[in-house]
Amino acid sequence: MKKLPLEYYKDLEEIQGIDFVLVELTLYLDTHPNDQQAMQQFNECAQYAQQLKRNFEAKFGPLQQFGNSYTDSKWSWGKSPWPWQV
Repeated sequence: MKKLPLEYYKDLEEIQGIDFVLVELTLYLDTHPNDQQAMQQFNECAQYAQQLKRNFEAKFGPLQQFGNSYTDSKWSWGKSPWPWQV
């Protein structure tokens, strides 16, 4: 397996962090569905997560499968390391 740049790990860690925040906000909003501030924070984090994932994919290739990420002309899915390989 080829060596990945440090930026790959930094970007992936940031994505994992914002996804964790989204999971926690989802759980909170399940029990506090009228908390407007939490909903606003969720929407802001969701938008930020999408931006991070688009930037990551532009640099390193597809991050998600099953139509959640677009492919390039080389069908690069599976050429990047799997999550347990990094």
